[in-house]
Amino acid sequence: MIDTIKLDKNNRFFIQFDSLAPGLYSFKHEPEYQYVYFDKNDSIMVRVNSKDFDESTVFCGRGEEKNNFLMEMYLKNEKDKIKMFECFDLNFEDFSKQIDVTYANQTKFYTTRKEQIKWNDDFDVFAKASLDFNYFSKKELYPIVHKIRTGEDLIEKLPGNYYDYRKNIDFNNVELSSYAPYVMYLSYMLNNMGTINYHNHFTQTDLALKTNINKMTIADTLIKNKKVKNTILNNIAFTYLLEDQNMSNNNRFLECYNKISTDRSQKNEITSICNAIQMLKVGDSLPEVSLLNSNGEEISSSSVSKPNTIFFFWTAKATSHFEAVHKKVLALKSKFPQYNFVSININDSEEEWLNTLTNYKFNGITELHCSNFEDIKNKWAINKIHRTIILGEKGRIENAFVNIFDSQFEDNLK
Repeated sequence: MIDTIKLDKNNRFFIQFDSLAPGLYSFKHEPEYQYVYFDKNDSIMVRVNSKDFDESTVFCGRGEEKNNFLMEMYLKNEKDKIKMFECFDLNFEDFSKQIDVTYANQTKFYTTRKEQIKWNDDFDVFAKASLDFNYFSKKELYPIVHKIRTGEDLIEKLPGNYYDYRKNIDFNNVELSSYAPYVMYLSYMLNNMGTINYHNHFTQTDLALKTNINKMTIADTLIKNKKVKNTILNNIAFTYLLEDQNMSNNNRFLECYNKISTDRSQKNEITSICNAIQMLKVGDSLPEVSLLNSNGEEISSSSVSKPNTIFFFWTAKATSHFEAVHKKVLALKSKFPQYNFVSININDSEEEWLNTLTNYKFNGITELHCSNFEDIKNKWAINKIHRTIILGEKGRIENAFVNIFDSQFEDNLK
């Protein structure tokens, strides 16, 4: 963290740096963040509406064109992600055709803007990454998500050259080590490479442990740069610890993690999340958080933590998921009428939440809003929108780490 900038009475902020090294930086308004690229002698203004952070971010001044390109590419990729939600269900030929057409259009946009702006090679590292890694990520995700959503294993059916693009990727690029498209791609790639295909003699929890230790070992071998390696190890650790509730396995995982990682500060953060998970064990009561109902009244989560209750989450920023998860819940409610379904909106303002719901009618679902995302994130270990929490017959935790779109989800319901 370089600095924290406060707003003045006119909701404006200003800061001047005398010796800021050229490169990519990020600015945050929790829980949102975006990037800004500085060249020497740049002088940039940025306009941000905190209620619509990404879509409202616009740059002007010396250096504006490069940064507005990054924002345009980011928004194109985000729009593409929403469309991709159902695309992973497609067969290989249709999937490939769809992502190749999108990549060709994005490449044309990138090439045109590069010729117009005439940016330098240093900036092109990030510009090209914003183009390529969105495409590469989809290819890495496809066999994994397709199997989760349809039950069909395509690993052995993919063409022999499917992953050839990996040969041209620099796995030790320090400049990209803090750039989300690159970091997320490496995480997806390691998910693929670390998968254990022949696992009939392993339990699910033991398989998860072996797979994630395998991923860390591959990362240790593949990535030599310490900064890049530690970033990726941290991602693996967060993902694993937020999906596995086996405390013995967690300790074995952390033992391996601590041997490979050299980032002491990140270890403290990993330990903190591990401690939070201890509070979400099967049979425990769900930690209390404050929520808002549709009348604007503050209520405690304990008041809706009844026997046989399922909590699920959504944000207006992911419309496709919002619609899909409610559709899924309505189907589950019809099939399992003994369960109460509680929807919790996160990452949106109260106004955005209510406005979104006015366009829909979801009978029988309790709709609530969380205005303190940090609180629910820390107490319920929420870091992904697909998380679902199931309370059993006594109103205590049955499973706090389950994906509602998992093909085996209904196995958790009685």
